[in-house]
Amino acid sequence: MKTWKIAVIPGDGVGPEVVAEGMKLLKQVARMDGAFAVEDIWFPWGCEYYLKRGRMMDEDGMERLKDFDAIFLGAVGAPGVPDHISLWDLLLTIRKGFDQYVNLRPVKLLSGAPCPLKGVKKEEVNMTFIRENSEGEYAGSGSWLYRGKPQEVVIQDGVFSRAGCERIIRYAFETARRERRSLTSVSKANALNYSMVFWDQIFDEVSREYPDVETHAYLVDAASMFMVKDPGRFEVVVTSNLFGDILTDLGAAIAGGMGLAAGANLNPERRYPSMFEPIHGSAPDIAGRGIANPMAAVWSVSQMLDFFGYEEWGARILAAIERVLVKGEALTPDLGGTSSTQEVGNAILKEI
Repeated sequence: MKTWKIAVIPGDGVGPEVVAEGMKLLKQVARMDGAFAVEDIWFPWGCEYYLKRGRMMDEDGMERLKDFDAIFLGAVGAPGVPDHISLWDLLLTIRKGFDQYVNLRPVKLLSGAPCPLKGVKKEEVNMTFIRENSEGEYAGSGSWLYRGKPQEVVIQDGVFSRAGCERIIRYAFETARRERRSLTSVSKANALNYSMVFWDQIFDEVSREYPDVETHAYLVDAASMFMVKDPGRFEVVVTSNLFGDILTDLGAAIAGGMGLAAGANLNPERRYPSMFEPIHGSAPDIAGRGIANPMAAVWSVSQMLDFFGYEEWGARILAAIERVLVKGEALTPDLGGTSSTQEVGNAILKEI
């Protein structure tokens, strides 16, 4: 029997609440399948840990994580800890240190999910965003000159390497080919005359290797507009770190809200563990009240199972979430219900 080792980092705010429901479901699936098991080890890292220890994670944290098959992250961020510390010293440390260069975010409208767009059919909102996750605008390169003086200058560099652009664009083409869907590249080459011109050039070069894949290209502002006015034109989308971050939050709003937004940070070559997380953040305003929506965390478990090769279970979990939404009997307040986090998790379990 295969045993998958999962490092669980529940993190901050509502993270522990939603992660508990995701792990409960993952273990139930393992019991029902019978051909694999789950070994989970929990790590108390995050902002509370930082306030006590002055670090977001143990000094040897990356060494301790490297032998796991996957990481399940709840949320990062809390009042009293600057966002750039909570992000860079945990989440981005893991993404970059384990070369999780593919950020995979589904934007899919499930039956029963509230969509703010009028007249849009379910099948018209079914996008897979493939976001470059290791460099670009979030490379962390730059300078802060003459700090605190009248001539103060801040420089934030975007770093786009040929290797980095080629591998994410090729991954997107492979995904589009496998799923027999179109691929759209989103950039901003009219204004970013180095980085995005380079991105577009590489997209064109790689596209010649995939003549069977239908391609489109939009500037990011036009893409934002069309995601609202005509979301059906987007199937597989590849874009840079910053644009992907913004557009997927817009996509989450279109597909029912952040409580339904899941994300995977993948190292496709599996040299390092990949990380799976709901992307709604720590929501400190509702933390501890037991009303956070666990569906995004459960959806990220579905992504984990897909990555492990259990696509049938991944699909069954997604179908179970959808049935709970359609029935409307167990929904958290963000979806107009009165149920608790645990009650929604149990309702999904029951459907499974």
